[in-house]
Amino acid sequence: MSIFDAIFQAIIQGLTEFLPVSSSGHLKLYQTITGQSVEEGTFLLVILHLGTLIAVFIAFHDTIWALIKEFFALIKDIFTGKFKWKDMNPERRMLLMLFISLVLLVPFYLIKDVFENISLPILGCCFLFTSAELFFASRIRNTKKTAGDITVKDAVVIGLFQCAALFPGVSRSGSTISGGLFSGLEKETAVRYSFILGIPAILGGCLVELKDALEGTIEVNVLASLIGFVAAAVVGVLAIKLVKWLIKSDNFIVFSIYTLLVSIFTFGYWIFFARA
Repeated sequence: MSIFDAIFQAIIQGLTEFLPVSSSGHLKLYQTITGQSVEEGTFLLVILHLGTLIAVFIAFHDTIWALIKEFFALIKDIFTGKFKWKDMNPERRMLLMLFISLVLLVPFYLIKDVFENISLPILGCCFLFTSAELFFASRIRNTKKTAGDITVKDAVVIGLFQCAALFPGVSRSGSTISGGLFSGLEKETAVRYSFILGIPAILGGCLVELKDALEGTIEVNVLASLIGFVAAAVVGVLAIKLVKWLIKSDNFIVFSIYTLLVSIFTFGYWIFFARA
């Protein structure tokens, strides 16, 4: 693995992990076109996932720290009998709602191989689905719910949208942000909830890549991996800032247009090249 390859893959990973365009879909399309698997015998994807994880912690460090402190306060209140569902502060409510959204993913994640092994036409349909949900989400106005207003119903809706993102081509961040907007969450809250909810997904990705690497031939280029880690973190932070700005300025529809074009390209590649 050369340094150039590490930087290139880090840019792709850092961008598509957070931009609502589906990192898994772009990875599958990349592998199909090049005939390569970027996972075989290398820790690079583990390193890149860790880089994007660092990006989330940098971008939302204040919220994450508040949730960590609230977690220990919640445990204390449960064991001392002081916990009351109706008297939760915004941080505690958000923490519990994140847990509900995450739990919904568990049974589907156990059969994730069913979702991953899809053909190019299905991949094109998944990109098209992402385009459609982003289009309708971008047209929603007057969303006002903040972290303290999130309900169990909202958490379930967002969690189900995240389950759909197990299909390559369906963006996890795009789906969960859209689910949040459809539930009435204020834009900044929807973005924050989506990316913090993605932390376990990124960690899960790290474990999967690590398992695959250990089962194969491990090839480690320390310098390339280190550069890839830094590049993924930097690009990830910039991607998160871009999403925040675009959704705040009502330009979120650009991702709908982009994924529509990727869908058309996927169908075109399948018709003119893959079927030949």
